[in-house]
Amino acid sequence: MFKSGFVTIIGEPNVGKSTFLNQVLNQKIAITSNKPQTTRNVFSGIYNDDDSQIIFMDTPGIHTGKTKLSHYISSAALATVKTVDLVLYMINAYDDVKVDNLEILKQLKGVKTPVFLIINKLDTISDYERLEEAINVYKNAFNFKGVFGISALQGDNVDLLIKDIKEELEAGPKYYPDGEISDRPETFIIQEFIREKVLEYTHQEVPHSVMVYLEKYEQREKITHIHAAIVVERKSQKGIIIGKGGSMLKRIGSSARNDIQDFLKRKVYLELFCKVEEDWRNREFYLKNYGFKDSQ
Repeated sequence: MFKSGFVTIIGEPNVGKSTFLNQVLNQKIAITSNKPQTTRNVFSGIYNDDDSQIIFMDTPGIHTGKTKLSHYISSAALATVKTVDLVLYMINAYDDVKVDNLEILKQLKGVKTPVFLIINKLDTISDYERLEEAINVYKNAFNFKGVFGISALQGDNVDLLIKDIKEELEAGPKYYPDGEISDRPETFIIQEFIREKVLEYTHQEVPHSVMVYLEKYEQREKITHIHAAIVVERKSQKGIIIGKGGSMLKRIGSSARNDIQDFLKRKVYLELFCKVEEDWRNREFYLKNYGFKDSQ
């Protein structure tokens, strides 16, 4: 019997949702970093094996932010729980009980979709007694369908979790053809690879203010030509992105090009430039142009 379904991965920022998706697909398609708001869009990765197809929805970290962008990305994450067959609610193994996590569970009350509690980063802890106490608090706060401990980074127990997810799903069709790995176009993934390098290499004041879009994407016979804009909110941030003599922009471009070439499996010419759009995260015009919509 062939099984299929949609599974959303939710949780606060930096619990490893994107790392988990990349591990499941055995390929990097979702960007990761240790900074909040790394994931800004609901992003689906498609898992296939001989008897199933599972569409995993990687979601932005749920948090309370002051900008319209923060509101959009948190509401988008929570909106997915009503449209899927299973919810994976992910927390960090090394954290004590967090009020923010309990608040997220309150927002799941009344949702009919089954929820698995996923304790990620088991490879980082040794105090399992403390972990058990924290898990019991969460289990008392919400009626989970199952509780699982994994390491998304190392891959520990991920195969067992996939098996249990498949048991929860019903018989269904193949929603995407073989070979498809995401519901997003190549251009979206390329933009995200570039933004990941900005997050990785720049100072703390820059990451939240960055957006990337492609101005040119041209597949030629032997090489793909890409021209991309890095958008920031202030002139001082533009200076950081460019760096002395253009050094930072070159570093971002070189590193991003390597990931893009691995993804496209062909040579890439990547040209980057930086522009300022003041306070774009609070301006409806720019949010809609950059693909953000209010999910409520």
